[in-house]
Amino acid sequence: MRPVREYVGDPTAAASWHLLASPQTQIPFEWHYHPEYELTLTINARGQRFVGDSAAEFGACDLVLIGANLPHAWSVHDRLDRRSPLTLRVCWFSQAWLDHLLAGCPELAPLARLCARAARGLAFSAAVAQGQRDAILKLAAMSEARRLPALLDVLIQLAEEADACELASGHYAGWVQTDPHNERLTRVLTQLHEHFAEPADIADLAARAALSVGAFHRFFRRHMRMTVTAYVAHLRVGRACQALIESERPIGVIAAEVGYANLAHFNRQFRAIRGATPREFRARYRPLR
Repeated sequence: MRPVREYVGDPTAAASWHLLASPQTQIPFEWHYHPEYELTLTINARGQRFVGDSAAEFGACDLVLIGANLPHAWSVHDRLDRRSPLTLRVCWFSQAWLDHLLAGCPELAPLARLCARAARGLAFSAAVAQGQRDAILKLAAMSEARRLPALLDVLIQLAEEADACELASGHYAGWVQTDPHNERLTRVLTQLHEHFAEPADIADLAARAALSVGAFHRFFRRHMRMTVTAYVAHLRVGRACQALIESERPIGVIAAEVGYANLAHFNRQFRAIRGATPREFRARYRPLR
């Protein structure tokens, strides 16, 4: 399954990095990548974590640092405590952000080594994750000015953890290279992600990229290494995977929700991308229910 590019967004005037701290009822199953580093804390969930060519179980309190352009996805099977919500915190920061810090603060050199190790993804021990849990959760209640040193403190402590487990194998070659500052691509991907269940309007997408239709097709394929049609299919199948894992809704209903009017067509595309039928996928990834 080819990964889709997730757009994290440009830093705002108030902050140089991004924090996701909104309430979560689920984690979308979407095989994706982005040029930013990603520190993800998952609490009160169990399932499988996919990073590069690694697949591993996770649960209770999981802390992972993902390198730039490294494909990844989470498949949540269930909450460990049904009385408590799933808690997710994600910190995204760019290589430019890191380079700027290192240029002015050489004492932060351990961060460069940490991020270099994160190229294949790093999973920290349960003890380390539990030890950083409160510090990461508190970021949401802080002002932007206080969040920065708090995040740096977390990263510095993680840089001191020599036994963090590298996830993708040494021969994994599935990294994707894109230009994170390509505004044309950003406008197009934002539209596709927000309206993935609708037929792709190529003329509208080309206009958003300020290109002719022919030039747009070449532009998209050069950057995304697939056609618009294939990209939308991956988006739809990714959302279908999430629904298959997390709900009991009939496959035909899910197919319609993600944009397929024809169930047979949905089944063919799902199998081509995931290597299994929707029914087989649901049985394979919901063993813990």
